[in-house]
Amino acid sequence: MWGCLVALVGLFFLVRWYRERQVVSQLTDKYVFITGCDSGFGNLLARQLDMRGLRVLAACLTEKGAEQLRWQTSDRVETVILDVTQTESITAAAQWVKEHVGDRGLWGLVNNAGIAMPLAPNQWLTKQDFVDVLNVNLLGMIEMTLSLLPLVRKARGRVVNVSSVMGRLSLFGGGYCVSKYGVQAFSDSLRRELSPFGVKVAIIEPGYFPTNIASMESFLKSLQASWDQASPEIKEIYGQEYAVAYMKIAATLSPPVRQDLDMVTDCMEHALTSQHPRTRYSAGWDAKFFYIPLSYMPTCLVDAILRWIYPKPAKVL
Repeated sequence: MWGCLVALVGLFFLVRWYRERQVVSQLTDKYVFITGCDSGFGNLLARQLDMRGLRVLAACLTEKGAEQLRWQTSDRVETVILDVTQTESITAAAQWVKEHVGDRGLWGLVNNAGIAMPLAPNQWLTKQDFVDVLNVNLLGMIEMTLSLLPLVRKARGRVVNVSSVMGRLSLFGGGYCVSKYGVQAFSDSLRRELSPFGVKVAIIEPGYFPTNIASMESFLKSLQASWDQASPEIKEIYGQEYAVAYMKIAATLSPPVRQDLDMVTDCMEHALTSQHPRTRYSAGWDAKFFYIPLSYMPTCLVDAILRWIYPKPAKVL
């Protein structure tokens, strides 16, 4: 009995390995549009796909970021300035993409642009703090996707949305975790909706990677700024010792070993180039062996673990 079970499990992984190694044909004729290419995952992915021979349309927030990317890549990479929080900018970028891809359509859309800060206890924040993050990570991604879907359908292509393990397990207050839960929901509904059109939707769930938007330095600065803007009543309830202890949480929850960004971009590349991409990609050792397993545990157990990790406010009723 056990031998049959082991054989079936082995056969499953063998078949999956074989299917995932099959690559889409004529990659050099395909266009991929990537948001957030100034730095981090988007920048590396643009260079990675360029080396594979794909035609990359890279959206950057700043002209400086676009110029630096052009220096690092071949003439197959073209750049455009894009602010995903502005409808006019999204409309202009969508028209620019349409002019480049023509009748071929858009093979890949990678929604990578995002911000993380502020990450802080919810009561330290204002509504605008949440709005600022949601406008980039969720609403901007949705508007960008809807603008380019006709081109993706025409190519029977791919949509790759960058979520996070924080879209499964909310460890911090603020708009980041809220936005990534939203990315998960939007991606799931979009995948089912677009399946009859031959379009595939994949979700990337990175663990912690020290990028420009999620460095330890930026986290501490954001947390300090959130504490400074908190009302006197909130400061009295939480206490200065809580604020200091909270600032140490990120170091506790970050992986003990270095995680290279290509662990994430390799997942993105596979989602774009494999004939049989996965629905979800968990990138990073911390995602695979800590955050994702933790997200499947009973809620009461997870809450107990996190209560043990987090400090207690000075005045608990």
